[in-house]
Amino acid sequence: MKKDVLSGLTVALALVPEAVAFSFVAGVEPLVGLYAAFLVGLITAAIGGRPGMISGATGALAVVMVALVKAHGVEYLFAAVLLMGFIQILAGVARLGKFVRLIPHPVMLGFVNGLAIVIFLAQLSSFKVADLATNAEVWMSGSQLYIMAGLVALTMAIIYFLPKLTKAIPSSLAAIIVVSMIAIFAGLDTVTVGDKAKIAGGLPQFHIPMVPFNLETLKIILPYSVILAAIGLIESLMTLSLVDEVTETHGSSNKECVAQGLANVACGVFGAMGGCAMIGQSMINVNSGGRGRASGISAAIFLLIFILFASQWIEMIPIAALTGVMFMVVIGTFAWSSLRILHKIPKSDAFVLILVSGLTVVFDLAIAVASGVVVSALVFAWENAVRIRARRSLIEDGKTKLYEIYGPLFFGSITTFNGKFDIKEDPENIIVDFKESRVMDHSGLEAINKLAEKYQKEGKTIHFRHLSADCKRLLDKAGDLVQVNVMEDPEYQVSLDRNPI
Repeated sequence: MKKDVLSGLTVALALVPEAVAFSFVAGVEPLVGLYAAFLVGLITAAIGGRPGMISGATGALAVVMVALVKAHGVEYLFAAVLLMGFIQILAGVARLGKFVRLIPHPVMLGFVNGLAIVIFLAQLSSFKVADLATNAEVWMSGSQLYIMAGLVALTMAIIYFLPKLTKAIPSSLAAIIVVSMIAIFAGLDTVTVGDKAKIAGGLPQFHIPMVPFNLETLKIILPYSVILAAIGLIESLMTLSLVDEVTETHGSSNKECVAQGLANVACGVFGAMGGCAMIGQSMINVNSGGRGRASGISAAIFLLIFILFASQWIEMIPIAALTGVMFMVVIGTFAWSSLRILHKIPKSDAFVLILVSGLTVVFDLAIAVASGVVVSALVFAWENAVRIRARRSLIEDGKTKLYEIYGPLFFGSITTFNGKFDIKEDPENIIVDFKESRVMDHSGLEAINKLAEKYQKEGKTIHFRHLSADCKRLLDKAGDLVQVNVMEDPEYQVSLDRNPI
């Protein structure tokens, strides 16, 4: 409990500037993002499928929300978040969370690498200040830059070296406290949380979105809600898998889908921008010793306390301290091992890894992961398409030819499969043995159908043996789609000789 609470405090301190920053990205007030971090963090920590995982307002969702806010206003955003939550609940009830298992490991590596780069690039804005003359942001220079860089370096050094001395207090929390005290008592000229935004506020108020509840509103918000729901679930489930690996435990993906949905429904009716799992904050929590539900719950409660009672103290924390924490998160998140194995793994996997990393940075998580899965699936289909083989032999005094098929028969391998048969030169009786093969789809069934037709036109008889039970079920479902006049099997019109050769 002690580790969970202290880790939750560390996470809460780091949540403040991120929630504020993502609010600006989405085009809403800072409290809208802070309330989202509290509501999503509290609900998912309490009833989610992955103890120790931190959720809140995220940049991946904010970049989608900004277009809706600009075009229709913040009330439509609340309505879209409400609908997004219902979609996520339906995904959990329908047990769609299990499909995260279909994400290949190179896609996962590309995801964490790309996300680490995105987190790093997001921290570079901390090295910018407003130009009083033009009101535009410019890079720091002179003593201000040196102070900023020095405090960031000090924060990173404390986080790195303190665990070697003691683990009684989370190193990230200790770093934030030490660097804040140095900046305050030394009177250093550095940017603080309060310089970015004021975080003081009250409790979230119940608020039904002020939009017309009609078909026109649904047409506006539905595309955004679907995209937000997809991005939120993908990021949450991939973060869940990552935390599973780090903690060597197992979370429930479907339970997490429902929890994320309920949290976003709450955001929709309490005037918050919604959110999902946060890989950076989750890594801070796990690395600080937070493994139980108490860590996420305490992080949300501490965040609310900051908003209600301690905003003036939180606003004094230097941005440099929080930037240093996030830089260490970047170092811990990036899969450095992927660089070492890049030349050792198949070229297709290396391509997918680099592709997903790049697309995560350039576009967003949903596009990157979807592209990686599609490319991986195509590579898998191609590799299996060329693996189908056939061993030929003559039996029964040369009057019967046996084809023993090896490998899966599906849409990608049909051309290779058809090329294995010498229809005109074969004897009158043909046996095709599928003992070491499987017919995977309708394309495979159609290939069997056409092969039988070709032999029938030549006046020859073909027998199919050792077709698997699932193939027979496919034939049963196919019904009249598979029609070949083979006398041995009038029901399916394809010979199913069950006697072993």
